[in-house]
Amino acid sequence: MANTGDINVGSFIRFNGELCQILEYQHRTPGNLRAFFQAKMRNLRTGKLYENRFRAGESIELLRVEYKEYQFIYMEGDSIVVMDTDNYEQIYVPSELLGDSLPFIKEGVMIKVSFESDTPITAEPPTFVELEVTYTEPGMKGDTATNTLKPATLETGAKINIPLFVNQGEKIKIDTRTKSYVERVK
Repeated sequence: MANTGDINVGSFIRFNGELCQILEYQHRTPGNLRAFFQAKMRNLRTGKLYENRFRAGESIELLRVEYKEYQFIYMEGDSIVVMDTDNYEQIYVPSELLGDSLPFIKEGVMIKVSFESDTPITAEPPTFVELEVTYTEPGMKGDTATNTLKPATLETGAKINIPLFVNQGEKIKIDTRTKSYVERVK
């Protein structure tokens, strides 16, 4: 067991029997009252946000979380299958852990998965991925003058808006956090 002084932003705790990750954590001393810690946390199973006030020195169950890089192989039902590149062991991870960045993940990409006693609790895709544009309207010469965007379909089936000068068959870099175009890849 840990106490409130051992917690930081990004820590994983068990709160009311649920796995939670600390998003914001502040120490406060209001006037002549006792000090307390104000915490904002996310439930890893449901995604709900909680706010709680912990007394200074209060005992909290701090979880030991291990991170490991796995290679994405394929989708199977509501899970993704990832492989350990060291021993070729395959693991099923619930696809909802990747959230809305799942359509931008293609086979062979490395994904960071965190475990709490052999149970996957979070999965983090790479920040940037390079994908090929499979369909978009053709661009015209001189279309770089304005900041206008057009719809495009990528090799994974995801749809995003890209600048007018990007053509079909070109590779582009995409930010998986914002789901937006970054640059063309040479």
